[in-house]
Amino acid sequence: MFTSVKAFEGQQYSTLKRQCLQSGLLFEDPRFPATDDSLFYQGNRIGRVVWKRPRELCEDPHLFVDGISAHDLHQGQLGNCWFVAACSSLASRESLWQKVIPDWKEQEWDTEKPDSYAGIFHFRFWRFGEWVDVVIDDRLPTVDNQLVYCHSNDSNEFWSALVEKAYAKVYGCYEALDGGNTADALVDFTGGVSEPVDLLEGQMATDEAARNQLFERVLKVHNRDGLISCSIRATTIEDMEARLDCGLVKGHAYAVTDVRKVRLGHGLLAFFKSEKLHMIRMRNPWGEKEWSGPWSDSSEEWNKVSKSEREKLGVTVQDDGEFWMTFDDFCQYFTDLILCRLINTSYLSIHKTWEEEVMRGSWVHRQDPLRNRSGGCINHKATFLQNPQYVFDVKKVEDEVLICLQQKEKRATPKEGKSENLAIGFDIHRVETRTHNREIFTKRDQEKVAGSIYINSRCVFLRKELKEGRYVIIPTTFDPRQQGDFLLRVFTDVPSDCKELTLDEPPQTCWTGMCGYPQLVTQVHVLNAEGLQGQDSNGAVDPYVIITCEGERVRSPVHKDTRCPNFDIKGLFYRKKPKEGIHIEVSCHSAVRSNMIVDTFLGQVILFSDPNERQEQHTLHLRDKGSRQDNDLPGTLTVRLITSTTLTNI
Repeated sequence: MFTSVKAFEGQQYSTLKRQCLQSGLLFEDPRFPATDDSLFYQGNRIGRVVWKRPRELCEDPHLFVDGISAHDLHQGQLGNCWFVAACSSLASRESLWQKVIPDWKEQEWDTEKPDSYAGIFHFRFWRFGEWVDVVIDDRLPTVDNQLVYCHSNDSNEFWSALVEKAYAKVYGCYEALDGGNTADALVDFTGGVSEPVDLLEGQMATDEAARNQLFERVLKVHNRDGLISCSIRATTIEDMEARLDCGLVKGHAYAVTDVRKVRLGHGLLAFFKSEKLHMIRMRNPWGEKEWSGPWSDSSEEWNKVSKSEREKLGVTVQDDGEFWMTFDDFCQYFTDLILCRLINTSYLSIHKTWEEEVMRGSWVHRQDPLRNRSGGCINHKATFLQNPQYVFDVKKVEDEVLICLQQKEKRATPKEGKSENLAIGFDIHRVETRTHNREIFTKRDQEKVAGSIYINSRCVFLRKELKEGRYVIIPTTFDPRQQGDFLLRVFTDVPSDCKELTLDEPPQTCWTGMCGYPQLVTQVHVLNAEGLQGQDSNGAVDPYVIITCEGERVRSPVHKDTRCPNFDIKGLFYRKKPKEGIHIEVSCHSAVRSNMIVDTFLGQVILFSDPNERQEQHTLHLRDKGSRQDNDLPGTLTVRLITSTTLTNI
């Protein structure tokens, strides 16, 4: 996982620690000094702050006391419940927090070897496509001898305060964490992909089928070590952190710490009873103020569950900020859910693995339209195609594709304050299967199949079922002429061969003179076939089509059990020999004995196309091949042809 960890701001933990041990001095971080500049953008807002090391706050400091748990976290005098909620989720996943807190045993205070302590710690976060190792000293901000910000139940436990300090260093100062997005923190802790779910838009409170389907998704993410957060949207400033009658708080991030199907009843009755309740457990980062409705800590509903089941669930009756709800009630009150999936790319895993493609790019404004890469969203039709473009293939009949677009944050500085994110998003277009160049696919017959929302968040995510074919992703800013760096991640079931389109026409190479340069470009669009010859007693046929031009081939997917397939497949061909015909063959899969599959020829057409031809669409009878080409075979094929002498016109 960490073969290519990058030292944040060039600070090497092992080197700095060795220097401190040799000099006998505790580490003081020059890149994040114990001053107000590390706390605020502009001026002190909480009074006199004294920076103290853990040994000055207690006699026996530790990273962890009795292990790590969500209960170790309490939000301090900073509006960073989003970060604390993400930490609560992290604490419940040992495999994950050990990546954020590397070699934690070596970092722990050693009472038997006090001389080995150097006042230096390091933590790791996933930032813009790479893991970074962040070094800090252990000086923490206090007022009246109490930690100002994140702290633990135990006064001698410091992992949460130290992780928060490292995270504040990455963002520029502590105040940069005041207000933020839990999804960003979840991604920074895992390198995963966050999917926001709008419970209101999905009508989860009223649509039982959709709610049950969502619960299965949430359960799957939880069971595969993903991290989950939720909140109740605040629509006004007065609503922020307003407490509802049921105990829940608006505009406040909660960590989801467990998802279960709980068996109701006692003894054998419970074992044989099929009824299971969909339940979800959450934690308030404040460590108090819990849900007071059904299935709250001391409610009578728990009498419906056996003692052993309660113990297995870890039900406690104390105001620790953690509580259970039914998923029905959850969808009734909460409005937003964030699912952070860990995208598994290991071939050794028993769970579903994904193929990941990572592309780095930039929106750069230039006056020359051919070199401009900041054209804005599709509303700006004159410049939209000037944005970066990425082509990828879906090679299965249908595949679930995950796409995540992340913009690079501009580092906050005390002088400039927190910078604003750009409004970003992307469109996905289906294109000809031989598209290799920019813009060509959009001049005619463009087919937008999906698009993300446009929002000024750090990441934009889309999950979409796509059919076999070639697609182009166009990531953009909402407005033209805006500049910034971005990371595009594409996840598919089989390799997608994702790459950037950089050329506006076929390249001229040293072979061009010998082999010739294309004189024409032709788009062949096979729309459909009618009345194909049946292959069995039921007249069923599984047809596909192959387009061939000057040695290049495009093949459609197989269409099951139809004599009138809607092929809807396009091929783009750069033609060096304009007088050579374009060959389109229709065949089908046929099953024979021993479960063998053979291809059966159903017919063909040969077409000629030049730029002067006005009729673009043809419906033609299928013909035999070889010396029997004059023989008509059952069925017709409808094809649309467009040809141009300007290679970038189609």
